[in-house]
Amino acid sequence: MALFGFVLTASAQEEIIDSLEGKKVVLDEVLVQAVRVTKDFPITFSDLDKVELAPRNLGQDVPILMNFMPAVVTTSDAGAGVGYTSIRVRGSDATRVNVTINGVPYNDAESQGTFWVNMPDFASSTQSLQLQRGVGTSTNGAGAFGASLNMLTDAFSKEAYARISSSVGSFNTLRNNVKFSTGLMNDHFEFSGRLSRVTSDGYVDRAASELDGYFLQGVYNDDNTLIKALLFGGHEVTYQAWNGITADQLEDNRTYNSAGEYTGNNGNTQYYDNEVDDYKQDHFQLHWYETWSSDWDTHLAVHYTPGRGFFEQYREDDDFATYGLEPITVNGDLVETTDLIRRRWLDNDFYGTIFSATYNSDNLELIMGGGYNEYKGDHFGEIIWAEYASNSEIRDRYYDDTSTKTDFNVYTKANYKLTDQWSLFGDVQYRGVTYEANGNDTGLVDDSFNFFNPKAGVTFDLNRNNNFYFSYARANREPNRNDYESGSPKPEKLNDFELGWRYVSPSFQLNTNVYYMRYKDQLVLTGELNDVGAPLRSNVGDSYRLGLEIEANIDISNSFRWRPNIALSDNKNLDFYFERDGILQDLGNTNIAYSPELIAGNIISYMPNANFQVSLLSKFVGKQYMGNIDSETSVLDSYTQTDFNIQYTINMNSFIKSIELSGLVNNIFDSDIVSNGYFYTFDDDYSNPGTITTIEGAGYYPQAGINFLIGATVNF
Repeated sequence: MALFGFVLTASAQEEIIDSLEGKKVVLDEVLVQAVRVTKDFPITFSDLDKVELAPRNLGQDVPILMNFMPAVVTTSDAGAGVGYTSIRVRGSDATRVNVTINGVPYNDAESQGTFWVNMPDFASSTQSLQLQRGVGTSTNGAGAFGASLNMLTDAFSKEAYARISSSVGSFNTLRNNVKFSTGLMNDHFEFSGRLSRVTSDGYVDRAASELDGYFLQGVYNDDNTLIKALLFGGHEVTYQAWNGITADQLEDNRTYNSAGEYTGNNGNTQYYDNEVDDYKQDHFQLHWYETWSSDWDTHLAVHYTPGRGFFEQYREDDDFATYGLEPITVNGDLVETTDLIRRRWLDNDFYGTIFSATYNSDNLELIMGGGYNEYKGDHFGEIIWAEYASNSEIRDRYYDDTSTKTDFNVYTKANYKLTDQWSLFGDVQYRGVTYEANGNDTGLVDDSFNFFNPKAGVTFDLNRNNNFYFSYARANREPNRNDYESGSPKPEKLNDFELGWRYVSPSFQLNTNVYYMRYKDQLVLTGELNDVGAPLRSNVGDSYRLGLEIEANIDISNSFRWRPNIALSDNKNLDFYFERDGILQDLGNTNIAYSPELIAGNIISYMPNANFQVSLLSKFVGKQYMGNIDSETSVLDSYTQTDFNIQYTINMNSFIKSIELSGLVNNIFDSDIVSNGYFYTFDDDYSNPGTITTIEGAGYYPQAGINFLIGATVNF
């Protein structure tokens, strides 16, 4: 991972060499100039480019490929990194990690989550990514409460190329893709694309995925203009695996999956064969970047994302009342329940624009920008089969909800160089949000939020090797759709303080920082899930995260490179109240859910020449609680994962330019890893009449033991 990134203006159209696909031009970096930072900014960040991604890019999702970045924890429902995957940064879940693609918001507007399963094999069309930990700099979309992830898609290529890539591995995992570029035609035009298919049975029983993805790009470029039209997306069909397993099953039946389970007419346990999530999502982006003078340039983009799909469930002995059906009489008996199959649909549209203007001089970089985005979603449910249909009609909708969300933001940020050593940073953002919904789960919602988010900092360059920074950032964030299930949630507030030191030399780079994130009304994960497997959150009064992060890049010799990182943190709810055994209790300061105190990553690479690379990658994640009451029932034990990665390139002077062979062995020591789970409590007043007893329980998502992926890429 690169410790420090860089930003180039349009006038700096230097060429870089991409080891996979010929010459790329860094002009495309301007598309993320407004939301990315460099070491000149007082922001904590790490970069990862496609050259570093390539050896491990064998079909697993983007979060899994980011697993070894600082303060990052990743997980996979199916246990093998394909299908539904997720990421947490500094203990903050995916709903609090702001994701942009070429500066365009990617987080789902309502849930605020990121669903990488909708963009299979997207890493194969990613040029680079930057992970800013903490609040970071102002960006588009929902506010960053743990981190922001800024992704840049493929740069255009001056030279034509074609590429065929295939990989195969454990659990019948198979990834095939085809990729091409026309190269720059007539010095101005380029067309490129990718088609991908990824399939896997998953580590967990029946947790199969069938994923189709695509990426198409058209580019116009001249000395002052860059226009890019992008169309990308995918179609996923994934067998549900969100139920998790019990502690007993974790010991003797780790791959058990209860999704789709029902009792057949013969009394035997059976599994419905189409208990799946089936969703299609497409993304259209049009970017126009223009250089007006040596000092001024602008970026304007419009985007549109339609999504449509459903998840299908077999429901055994379900109540008629849930679906608005009337009881019926069958053979003289009153029937009020039935076995049925239902589909719960989501049909949504997300569209808008982002814009920015940048002024660059010797001492000042000034960026003014913003965006307007609108979301419209239809949520509805259908019964497609029932043992007893009662008074239902074909294509009846047993619920039919709508929601609308608008998001407008403007920001101005400046980095001013006072002297050769001192720089000042300022960033102010206004963000206005409106949200309307009418679901049975949310109730009638008509909320508006107005947020003012200032940021400021200072950078001191002691000398050409040492760089120090301090920053303060304010962030505000609205509740998501699921938060309304539990009542009237409040918006959350965050004050983030970052103090860092960077050291850079040819053979050794170090980045170390201390942060203090103080929250008001933080929406923390409770550990519970709703009826569609989504995590639930609840406001807590005061809370904080305090931590130390260290990452380094060390060239031990010409052939050996060592890249360690460690994150130590203390994450607390202050004066946390909880109703236990019917009594509201002050539990004092408790640990925030899903926030391990220690996360460490390590990559040791051996590269005897440019064509051969071997890496040993390890990750340690400390003990964490899945709830906020420090219950031992809610503990996820610490774990260590170690992977082995190898890549060898065969250069050829023929029609075939090169062949790249890659291998990845995950979890080589076959550790029993549980990276995620859920925790719940309920009041039992039946077993002991007159008393209330709080019952606790937990579920777990085990990850695969030792498993492998091998692949070959042929470059033409």
